[in-house]
Amino acid sequence: MAAFLLGALLAFTQPPFPLGWLAPLPLAFLLARFAGRRGAVAAFWAGLGYWGVHLAWLPSSFALMFGPLGVLPFVPLVLVEAALWALLVRFFGRRGLALIGGWLLLDFLLAHLGALAFPWGDLGYALTAAPGRMLAALGGMPLLSLTVLLTAWALKEGRFWVLLLWLALWVAPLPAQPAGSAAVLVQGSINPLAKVRGAVSPQQVYENLSQEALREHPEAQLVVWPETAVPRLPADVAGWLGGRDLLAGVAAYDHGYRNRVVWIHEGAPAGSYDKVMLVPFGESFPWRRELGWLYGFFFNAFGLGNLLDMTPGASIHPLGPYGAYVCYESVFPHVARTLARLGAELLVNVSNDAWFGPTFGVRQHFEMGRLRAVETGRWLLRAGNDGITASIDPYGRVVAELPRGERGYLAAPYSLRSRNTPYVLWGDVPMLLVALGLTVFGRARRRYF
Repeated sequence: MAAFLLGALLAFTQPPFPLGWLAPLPLAFLLARFAGRRGAVAAFWAGLGYWGVHLAWLPSSFALMFGPLGVLPFVPLVLVEAALWALLVRFFGRRGLALIGGWLLLDFLLAHLGALAFPWGDLGYALTAAPGRMLAALGGMPLLSLTVLLTAWALKEGRFWVLLLWLALWVAPLPAQPAGSAAVLVQGSINPLAKVRGAVSPQQVYENLSQEALREHPEAQLVVWPETAVPRLPADVAGWLGGRDLLAGVAAYDHGYRNRVVWIHEGAPAGSYDKVMLVPFGESFPWRRELGWLYGFFFNAFGLGNLLDMTPGASIHPLGPYGAYVCYESVFPHVARTLARLGAELLVNVSNDAWFGPTFGVRQHFEMGRLRAVETGRWLLRAGNDGITASIDPYGRVVAELPRGERGYLAAPYSLRSRNTPYVLWGDVPMLLVALGLTVFGRARRRYF
């Protein structure tokens, strides 16, 4: 019970809750429990508490859409995540640095599992609200997670002076970041089920809002529509754009259904990007041949018919100066990093979080995604169907935001930037070496010292 409660408390130090500054405290107590004779058991119960709270929005949103059966997928997900914590303690040791190194390796693995990748809930997100999040420009999310873990480990070892360093991460000043341009981010706030049923014309909504926004903000050089805003682009889009660029989320069918972003430049299509990282069990269905009967049961129970797998994009690539990526891809650091490394000077995330319903999952998704601006040193524009639509500067600060659920548009400041951060240049390799070093040294230290 104590491990379960500590895990739950640790979850409240993650976005969107404002208790990130407390993260090392419950984690230090958990590390002490993991060092006990039944450390793996404690880790399992701590994982149940952590993931049960961290993902509590999931059953709520699914139940709103699909009824009581929508809660069912939440149970195996939490059990699997808790079991991974138990295996982590079992195989990497119950104490000290080896466990910290193993934790970082587990996070890396979960972010690179292909169709099963789920990089949600890394401990480093506790620093999202702290100026110390700028460490992500050096080592990405792994460095933030390492900072949280090492601070907790030092507290467990009685080295309380580390709290001074932790405090510095929360009070360090950040310089101003001027913006030289403006974009119009359009938030149609259209119920996705109503759109599917044809009860609303999304093209007309987005055209009307865009034209109104450009009349009010003629200085804007870019218009952004959210994920799957329209099934196709209107024929007269070049007329009212007036030479401006448009990045539009389109539900395209091109040798399979694709979640696409189309770039309109100088009045004509200049390129497109198809979502590469698909949502497991939502946009892609792993082991479909073996689990077809199970998928069929849930599809019928939810009244969805026979859902088809979405076709993923072939590559991660920018569209001119824009690094556009879609929804769930915002929690994959390597997506934004690849776009920046290939020349993107502005990150643009289009999303549709209306499926989350009125849960804290929307804000959690947004808060995690804004760290991509820090990691890459780029401005980030985010356009959501019903929010969160915002502009984030390269220091991770939200400089403009449109209220969620409001149909309208946001004049979003930004600047193009081409200088790469160390994280863009080096990626995860340095932190992987650190994780391996901690694992090896931690085991040797326990054996010989």
